[in-house]
Amino acid sequence: MTATDSRATQPRVPVEVWVLVAASFVIALGYGVVAPALPAFARSFDVGIAAASAVVSAFAVMRLAFAPATGPIVRRLGERHAYIVGVLIVAGSTLAVAFAHSYWQLMLFRGLGGVGSVLFTVSSMGLMIRIAPAAIRGRLSGLYSSSFVLGSISGPLLGGALVGFGLRVPFVVYAVALVIAVAVVTVALRNSPLAQPEPVAERASMTVTVALRDSAYRSAVFTALVFGWAYAMRVSLVPLFFATVLHQPAAIAGYALATYAVGDVIAMFPAGRASDRFGRKPFLILGMCVLAAGTIALALSSSLLVAFVTTALSGLGTGMTSPAQQAVLADVLHGRGRSGTALSTFQMAQDAGTISGPLIAGGIAQVLGFGWAFSITAALALAAALAWLPARETLQRG
Repeated sequence: MTATDSRATQPRVPVEVWVLVAASFVIALGYGVVAPALPAFARSFDVGIAAASAVVSAFAVMRLAFAPATGPIVRRLGERHAYIVGVLIVAGSTLAVAFAHSYWQLMLFRGLGGVGSVLFTVSSMGLMIRIAPAAIRGRLSGLYSSSFVLGSISGPLLGGALVGFGLRVPFVVYAVALVIAVAVVTVALRNSPLAQPEPVAERASMTVTVALRDSAYRSAVFTALVFGWAYAMRVSLVPLFFATVLHQPAAIAGYALATYAVGDVIAMFPAGRASDRFGRKPFLILGMCVLAAGTIALALSSSLLVAFVTTALSGLGTGMTSPAQQAVLADVLHGRGRSGTALSTFQMAQDAGTISGPLIAGGIAQVLGFGWAFSITAALALAAALAWLPARETLQRG
């Protein structure tokens, strides 16, 4: 069979996937829109830097705390309805933030947004698992992940412009955008297979105990923890590294994070497509090794050019990893209760890494220096790569 024949026999991207990709972009765009305004808005209530940072953390903490309840809720409501409810909760809480009159109101409303966030995140993963054809799961995972990263890149640029109209304006804009996204998803998917109940054979939830017997699932959960750690650590510590060690202004640190995101996006789609052909493990192992190499190289950087190159290298590593990891999850859970506790446990692992990474790595950087913080993060990434060596390959070759 020629390459042309192979491409001709591949399934087409379902319309539902394009709808979820577009909604993912809008959600990520809005998250980035409010990011520049949130700390400054918190400080407007005459609180200190630590209290302002706590508002940012409240969102992630509530995601983690509510994750165990997500599986049962998704099973009861169905993935599509749970997705819509989750996005509406985020929209309502974001609008409430815009009208908060005290610091504690702000903290409460932002925390409620984390509840909706984990609900639609787990639901969207379930929907993608349900609708993505097995032959192009990696490709679609790369497409979906890319849309979120592109939205995250674009959001702060728009948010910075909106802040000029007032600190409350970005939250109103985000809330309106989320309502529009929900309306589009509701209308576009109302007659799709996703609107139909799950087949009876697929309703039973795979328990975490059963899922953990699968070596691929165990490796995926550990990789999610490390992935969340590395991503959050980079967002929190890289700007400080550029300012403290390389003596660069804040704008340069922002460009470095953008460079990381560009490397991420560049790798995602081709890596996802290739994982459908060559398997998931090669890209998970290579991606985490590249992430480890880029992170340790950044710790040794003494010039701005080298720091930018190593940051882009780390982005390429996460870009290789992300779609293959999502595809593994789909391979393992498809048709086996993918909206149950096994899926929410995977998300909990990533959220736990997102919360602990900045705290632990930040403490290490303060006591021992940035080199130790980056080195430990690189060691964790390398450990995740090694964890995939004995794991099974989940791609089923026809």
